[in-house]
Amino acid sequence: MEPVPGTDDTDGGSRLSADAVTLGYGAAPVVHELSTDIPNRQVTCIVGANACGKSTLLRGMARLLRPTSGTVLLDGRAIASLPSRQVARTLGLLPQNPVTPEGVSVVDLVGRGRHPHQGALRRWSHSDEEAVAGALELTDTLDLAERLVDELSGGQRQRVWIAMALAQQTELLLLDEPTTYLDVAHQVEVLDLLAELNEVRGTTIVMVLHDLNLAARYADHLVAMCAGRIVAAGPPAEVITEDCVRKVFGMDCQVVDDPVTTTPMVIPLGRRFRRRHDRRTA
Repeated sequence: MEPVPGTDDTDGGSRLSADAVTLGYGAAPVVHELSTDIPNRQVTCIVGANACGKSTLLRGMARLLRPTSGTVLLDGRAIASLPSRQVARTLGLLPQNPVTPEGVSVVDLVGRGRHPHQGALRRWSHSDEEAVAGALELTDTLDLAERLVDELSGGQRQRVWIAMALAQQTELLLLDEPTTYLDVAHQVEVLDLLAELNEVRGTTIVMVLHDLNLAARYADHLVAMCAGRIVAAGPPAEVITEDCVRKVFGMDCQVVDDPVTTTPMVIPLGRRFRRRHDRRTA
């Protein structure tokens, strides 16, 4: 996997940040005066209960949703003030429920990820062909290239959308629940791929994940949200605590070391198992 030309070589700092942003739909805010810095060249996972503002925050940082107050900054400048093509060459987004154009083939959809790199006449180049073929191969969708996206299963379609995001070859990549519709094996494959992009290309990855244990395994930086605000942020070992899980999810749990990675592993305690646990520890 070759490094992307033009990738920022700075290891520290943050190229993408939110400064006291309030985001919402209509009159009701979903994210409240939230500030956060996305560590450069690291994998950041955003976790939290349903409707806590994870996807809304991601949409705001991708310039799909304008803050009612505060500012999203990209390379120190308000992202709203930057030309669309400049943003698209720097920052890629996989939304939660992307809409597939009717009658489009897999290779055509993935090829649309190259538009930010093409001129006004959108002439197809050898580098475009290489980027598309590489993205199809990385996501194990090369054999689907001529199929219509409409004909694919949910899991196949999700991998094709990820391929389009990879073909865009941006230095920052935002993904909203990239493992949706995928079986366990493909979930791990996709997360391994994103981790490899980060390690080899230096791509800054930001993703919303529902699975706390997968987030703890793959994240360098974890952001835990509740009711539109950040409850905790930092390395998974500092964020994933029993108290934090209770605050964010309203769930009792035990946090132990993952036997494979030694990262925090959350063991939920439902009512039935909490009673057994309480009796054992009494």
